[in-house]
Amino acid sequence: MSVPALLPLRLFGAFDRHNFGDLLFPHLLTALLPGRCFEYAGLALRDLRRFGGHRVLPLDSLGALRPAHLIHAGGEILTCSAWEAAVMLLDRAAAAQAIARYDDDHAAAAAWAASQLGTTRAAPYVVGREFVVPSGKLIFNAVGGVEWAALPSGRREEVKSALRDADWLSVRDHVTQRALRRDGVVAELCPDSAVMVRACFDQAIRQRQEALKPVRQAFPRGYLACQFSADFADDASLAALAQQLSRVTATTGLGLVFFRAGAAPWHDDQGLYQKVLGLLPPGSALVFESLHLWDICALIAASRGVIASSLHARVVAVAYGLPRVSLKSPQLGERPEKVGAFAATWEPPQLRRCVEVNEIEPAALQALDLSPDLLLEHAAWLCATYTSSLAQWRDGLSGSV
Repeated sequence: MSVPALLPLRLFGAFDRHNFGDLLFPHLLTALLPGRCFEYAGLALRDLRRFGGHRVLPLDSLGALRPAHLIHAGGEILTCSAWEAAVMLLDRAAAAQAIARYDDDHAAAAAWAASQLGTTRAAPYVVGREFVVPSGKLIFNAVGGVEWAALPSGRREEVKSALRDADWLSVRDHVTQRALRRDGVVAELCPDSAVMVRACFDQAIRQRQEALKPVRQAFPRGYLACQFSADFADDASLAALAQQLSRVTATTGLGLVFFRAGAAPWHDDQGLYQKVLGLLPPGSALVFESLHLWDICALIAASRGVIASSLHARVVAVAYGLPRVSLKSPQLGERPEKVGAFAATWEPPQLRRCVEVNEIEPAALQALDLSPDLLLEHAAWLCATYTSSLAQWRDGLSGSV
């Protein structure tokens, strides 16, 4: 007697562009749901395997091919607009042209984004039950949306409709959870799945040592892994970063290694790192060139700590029990921010949340002074918390074609 095949799992998310966390999500869920067949879907046809990612197919082209459960794999998808998604899928030159042409004309921008993406969904990385066969499950796994309250009402209603269709909805921070609750949507709380990266992929990460040779040779006493986004491009922010990091390296004797956590538009700009290097003491810092997912993980895992604006740079540091300092964007103002929301929800009180650039030195020294046992115990607790959440929806994916 033949054994019926399990329904394939369709993972959906923004892993169709180069962004550290988004590249991690499909790997993590593939490892955490063993023995299954997977499809990797985004908004565009992309092959990011050269960066350690996946070959990704457009979701709308897969709809009628075969039945599948659909899992929203994670990320700040609840508030990502079609305009933002479309721009981030371009190369930098094309993105600059699109921004120059459409940024001040919202109606034209929306029409252009719909034509680029092939969908009229206002929140294109969120889909409802119409994308799942009757026997399938619709899952939202530790997603985010800290700017939910600022969304236009039409887009909020579209997303709420999909969320209410879900068989499971978890969010990764209290800010998103409370905002949804005020709008009548109940969501479970679950840490970002990247807290599982060490548990799932430590061996693969440790095997990327070749990429770290120049770093180890330059800084035999150790280094801090550093990252900041293009939000810090103004001269005052760059000068403050250099001043504060100079103090950190002088006090600790550790080197500084800058890396990019995302090469998509609106992410990290290597040219800014070169500017900061020119302001730092000679020999105190270098730029890590690789954009490969596992090389970036290896750089963080082998570091003495992380100073970064990237959420997933912080979360991978959490997974490895490392000191971490998150940078608050100078463009943020009073708006809620996903890194600070995650830290406020999950981090121990001894660790600062997000700091301004002029607060880096005291925050870094405080983090480096924390007990390694405390940080490792906290990492283990987050792994257990995520695993408990996963167990509540994983078994519901059983079923045959």
